[in-house]
Amino acid sequence: MSRAHRRPPAIGVEWEFDKVSFSRDFSRNVVTRALVERAEHGGWELDRVRITADGTRRVVLRRKIIRAVRTA
Repeated sequence: MSRAHRRPPAIGVEWEFDKVSFSRDFSRNVVTRALVERAEHGGWELDRVRITADGTRRVVLRRKIIRAVRTA
């Protein structure tokens, strides 16, 4: 098995991260719908998902921070 290699972020790109946890009581469909909702309306994308031994899903979402540059 090979490890997934993550590309370093492009120069000048800044990310905002958000951590979300879902209890094992939530079905896969419910979690998917919640994450799709955040992606469509908040501009978030999936960064990583970890499922712990107790079944809790820990999700890290990210979105680009766009800085406004003042023009002359």
